[in-house]
Amino acid sequence: MNRLQYDADLTALNTFGLPARAAALYTLDAAERLPEIFQLPEYRREHTLWLGGGSNILLMKNYGGLVVRMANKGISAPEPVGIGKMRITAQAGENWHDFVQHTITLGLSGLENLSLIPGTVGAAPVQNIGAYGVEAESCIETVHAWDLDSGKPVSFGHADCRFAYRNSVFKQSGGRFVITAVTFVLDSEFKPKLHYGDVQAEAETLAQGAPLTAAIVAEAVCRIRRRKLPDPAETGSCGSFYKNPIVPAEQAAALKKQHPALPVYPQPGGQAKLAAGWLIDQCGLKGHREGHAAVHQKQALVLINLGGASAEDVRRLSEHVQNSVYQRFGVRLEPEPVWLE
Repeated sequence: MNRLQYDADLTALNTFGLPARAAALYTLDAAERLPEIFQLPEYRREHTLWLGGGSNILLMKNYGGLVVRMANKGISAPEPVGIGKMRITAQAGENWHDFVQHTITLGLSGLENLSLIPGTVGAAPVQNIGAYGVEAESCIETVHAWDLDSGKPVSFGHADCRFAYRNSVFKQSGGRFVITAVTFVLDSEFKPKLHYGDVQAEAETLAQGAPLTAAIVAEAVCRIRRRKLPDPAETGSCGSFYKNPIVPAEQAAALKKQHPALPVYPQPGGQAKLAAGWLIDQCGLKGHREGHAAVHQKQALVLINLGGASAEDVRRLSEHVQNSVYQRFGVRLEPEPVWLE
């Protein structure tokens, strides 16, 4: 296998499909090979991009340094840990949805609400991915990584990860840590989490009176996502483009009084989470386009590549959405994807 390529095309390695190239691309197929990267003449700490599934990054220009694509695969056999709990470890390069489906096949639950989220296992802790009332951190026990400062492997317990809404120590560390594997603790008995969105109704329709299972909930989530979101095989996107904004509870209450239909979710510390998609939709932005980038017709939270979108198209569209929401609601939306300028 030729692990190192020069003048590599990155278009197919980012899910938005922005055209970009890298001076060099190294495909890491085993975590044990990671130290080899540091010996490459192309390696410079500050000019190396570590890439997973490319679902949470916007390549706004060509990358003049080394790109390392995490393609290390492997899932451990589950082992019991406590009553009704099983521990399982997945390598960073595993496809996230495939891993979730694998755990369900094994009779484990906890991740089913996170089905069909694009990306890799290694990216899940960085953003603390979440959907339909569940965040990845609820099942993460340990994150295994490489510390680029010390040049040594390191493991993070759950508390060390400093998880927050779409945030973690890995996101805040400026690229210091490269995640190589993640250990999860899952339930061996199904404990449904159906309080968010349309999941319960969809799952009960699928079950047709039979007891709910993790597999049924996963399929319900997949059906909901497929109805609302573009097919990644046909349309480029980064999934949810904006974080749901967290604002002071007083501000949320005032907005709720003005807009009774606004979804508001109470948060700790006297704060509240607002539904970014609802805010965008109320600005009438579904279908709005800038060049070849557009707001998705079915889900306002998703920006899409209509084909041939440029980085400037995405920038203009994102700024238009942010400005429109701020002017109407006084709320500033923050993009989820990392912008590689």
